[in-house]
Order: sequence, then structure tokens, then C-alpha cells
Amino acid sequence: MLHVYRRYFPDAPGGTAEAIRQIALVLRARGVESQVFALSPASDMAPVERPEGRVVRSRSWVAPASCDIGGVAALSRFRQEANRTDLIHYHFPWPFADCLHFAIRPEKPSLITYHSDVVEKGILGRCYRPLQTRMLASMRAVVATSPSYRQTSPALRLLDSTSPGRVEVIPLGISESSYRDDLDAAEGVSLETSFGLTPDRYFLFVGAARSYKGLSVLRDAASGSPLPVAVAGPGTERECRPDHGLAAGALKCLGQVSAAEKMALIRGCRALVLPSNRRSEAFGMVLIEAAMCGRPLISTELGTGTSYVNIHEETGLVVPPDDPDSLRSALERLALKEEEARRMGIASRQRYERLFAGEPLAEAYDALYERILADHSGHSAHG
Repeated sequence: MLHVYRRYFPDAPGGTAEAIRQIALVLRARGVESQVFALSPASDMAPVERPEGRVVRSRSWVAPASCDIGGVAALSRFRQEANRTDLIHYHFPWPFADCLHFAIRPEKPSLITYHSDVVEKGILGRCYRPLQTRMLASMRAVVATSPSYRQTSPALRLLDSTSPGRVEVIPLGISESSYRDDLDAAEGVSLETSFGLTPDRYFLFVGAARSYKGLSVLRDAASGSPLPVAVAGPGTERECRPDHGLAAGALKCLGQVSAAEKMALIRGCRALVLPSNRRSEAFGMVLIEAAMCGRPLISTELGTGTSYVNIHEETGLVVPPDDPDSLRSALERLALKEEEARRMGIASRQRYERLFAGEPLAEAYDALYERILADHSGHSAHG
């Protein structure tokens, strides 16, 4: 299988890259060999061997509106890799992948996992829409990552109406065994020594400081929280600038942390908080990481997969976006009601095991791959 996305490890850790890694890892145990094609700003374009498979890269020349674009070398490399594979698995959105697909016109069957709508790109987004529609229509299958995203995405609703049966739902997932080294290393991390945090006496945000993550809302809500709110990830140290006027100790900005430190922080928090305020937060892989660790969740209602992972009053609390008062109330509730937080954490772990663990992910994609390949062979034979 050839996975296709704009950037991948080691260049760009993030939710979509992690989702691809998990699909490749769980299917490798079933005998499926995966490669990833991506663009990279690095000078060394040598393939990178990783546990989930080989990563092949071409140079990213520019990245307008977060869309990496390559040159002639990217077309050539993609053609080469497409010719070697049995099936091409695109990960949307990446408009340059649409260009690759229609420029090369690979003879291999293709599918797309639809991670997110193209959000807030203005005239560029409107110009891209016809190509997006054509790309989705050319796929053997389009996978939505949650039932809610399938229902609320205009692009997926359109495809559902014009090509019934083309869209199906496979939630993202995480194999716990793929985190084993980081979880083991987390045992040696002292939260008190490393971060000045007391286990079970802080809330946690983990993620890059992107505009749609709602960190300004979290900052306002944290000023009245009974427990401190720790924020970790690239750029989060900016959230503790003195000009924000925070109450002393309300927000603890940790900046970038290691994988082991991240898992130690998740394991030790009272609850994981994801206050995102736009549909760019299509699923929230960090919610699954916290559910895997048996932590309750606080998230926002965006009409996306976040409210599929986190069920209000069962695995945690769901509040309106851009509403610091509601978010503060959720923090207060789980800070003061320890038994309720514990119950939600148990339910969170149970939902992870049922829907988001490695085995459900492997079964769903293995069956989809087999069906697409069988259909392709049947069409080829009749042709």
C-alpha cells in the first residue's frame, strides 16, 4: 500500500501523520506492506526506514496555505512509487495530491481517508473545490473518520447523494503496543520534578499552538479553574506571556515535550482538555491517547469526530466552542467531583477498547483494502 500525504515523520509530527502511522502499523501485523510518499523541506531525500514502513520523499518547494507543493521530481517519484504498489491510499486534504493523481493517472485502485474539510481558505478554497469534487468522485472509496463528520461535511454529503455507497466510516485508532516504549519510559518521568505538577491535580492540553485550538479560550477559562491547566506542545510557551494577565499559577506553559513526557503528563492529569473552535479539529488523536490512558475528556461541540470520541456525560464533558464560562464550569466540575472524573475515565478507556484500539482499525481497513483489490481484479478481468 502507498499512503500519500503532504508531510510525514520525521518532518512533521501531527495528528494526520500519526493516523497514517497507526493504519500502517496495525496492518503490517496482517502482512500488509506500507510505504508513505510525502514532501519534505529537508535537503536529504534518502528513504527513511521506520517500523511502519518506508518513507519516500521529494522536495517541498513552497507551502502556500499549508499546502506543500513539489516540482517535476515529485511527479517522477510519485509515478515510480505508484507503479510499485497494489493500492494508493490518499489522505485528504492535500490539493497537490489531486494534481499528482490526475497528472500521473495511476492504473492502480485508489481510496481516500477524508480527515478534514478544507476550512477557511477563502478564494483559494473556492478555486480548489471543482478539483476536490473530481478527486473524490474518482476514488473507489472515501473514508470518513466519524459518523458525525460524514453527516456534517458538505463535500461528503454531496458525494453521498451523487454516489451512494461510496462513503463509509472507519474511525481513527491507536494500537497501544505502538506506544509501549513511550509508556514504559513515562514511568521514569517525575511530574513534580520535571514540571512542578502534582498527579491528578492538574488539567492538560496537548497540541501545537494553532489558531483553531482555542488556546485563548482556555487561557480565559483557566483563570478561574480550581486546578492549574498545563499546556504542552510546540509554541505553547507563548501562552504564558505576562501581557495575558493570568491569575498566578492558573496556566502552566510547558512548551515542547518528549514523547515519554507527553504520556506521563496524560497519565497523570485530572482530565485532557481540547478547546478547539473550528472544524479543522476533525477528530483529535490526542483524545484517543487520553482515552487509552483512562482519562476523562473535555472537548467542544464542533460537529466533528471530537464528539464521537468524547460522549457528553459518559466519557467526559462537551461544551460549546468559544465559551470560556462553560469551559470553566466543566473544569470546576471535574476538579471538585473526583469520583465522577474517575467514572468518566473508566468509561473513556472502555470506549477506546471497543472502537479506537488497534484491532478494530486493522479489521476495518483490511476488509476495505481486500474489497477494493477484489473489485479491481474483477473489473480488470472483465476488461
